[in-house]
Amino acid sequence: MRKGSFFCIDGHTCGNPVRLITSGHPQLSGQSMSEKRQDFLQNHDWIRQALMFEPRGHDMMSGGFLYPPTTEDGDAAILFVETSGCLPMCGHGTMGIVTFALEHGLLQAKVPGTLLLDTPAGRVQINYEMSDGKVQWVKIYNVPAYLAHKSIVIEVPELGELIVDIAYGGNFYIIVEPQGNYKGIEHLTAGQILQYSPLVRDAINAKIKCVHPLDSTVQGASHVLWTGTPKNANSDAANAVFYGDKAIDRSPCGTGTSARMAQLFAKGQLAQGQNFIHESYIGSQFIGCIEHVTEIAGITAILPSIQGWSRVTGTSAITVDDDDPYAFGFQVI
Repeated sequence: MRKGSFFCIDGHTCGNPVRLITSGHPQLSGQSMSEKRQDFLQNHDWIRQALMFEPRGHDMMSGGFLYPPTTEDGDAAILFVETSGCLPMCGHGTMGIVTFALEHGLLQAKVPGTLLLDTPAGRVQINYEMSDGKVQWVKIYNVPAYLAHKSIVIEVPELGELIVDIAYGGNFYIIVEPQGNYKGIEHLTAGQILQYSPLVRDAINAKIKCVHPLDSTVQGASHVLWTGTPKNANSDAANAVFYGDKAIDRSPCGTGTSARMAQLFAKGQLAQGQNFIHESYIGSQFIGCIEHVTEIAGITAILPSIQGWSRVTGTSAITVDDDDPYAFGFQVI
């Protein structure tokens, strides 16, 4: 039998949902969060399905659990869950989880204003500002990001030939820039993004194998990042990130912003130390920056930072009982 009551703090980061699950943590085996992620996927994924999909969630739902750190100097660890799976890293989710946990007293920093978090993708450092009991902003110093593949040619129905890059920023992103029949996100409806994105993703994964050089469990191009002209005069770039089966990120996407900066750096279009204001499909913004240049497995990479904000919208107590025929969620489309 699979039953449980899960207490949650719900909110959003720059428009995209975040659900911090504060109870019902499964006991996970493994030394690292990468190993614990694999255990969760193999033995406890029903929890993700129940809490992320309808009728308790929706197609954009994203969230995570806080766990004790897996390193001696860490403050905490995060396991990410969303409709698209159990991600190695999630930028907007980290911002939300940190904000909700700090505001509700569920997380205490050893050094005020700084957190060291263990994620399946690796260690990330967090800086934040808190006043009057509220977190004003969160800045993530993310895992190394790099351009994995460049100028890959694919054919997409209706769009024809597309030349795309693939970059890693905590997840692998297929980056589609304006060209040919694609004029930019401002010329696509949300419905068209949902229509074309799975076709682009399938075409890439049939042609290219994306595997992280230091962790073979991180593989597959899972997200499609469409670029275009920003709505805001102070934005440097705009994007619409597709993930899961039919979700468009309402935030500028933290790991996507990291991947985009890695791609632009590799092409000589963004310099170290230069701020990069990245805009989402709804116009919300993250502030990105290339903090340092490094390498992983001989590949030139950047150490990116991403800054944004989150807000709490409510709390909930969710019951899951396998007596319910829809206990483990469903999708309509």
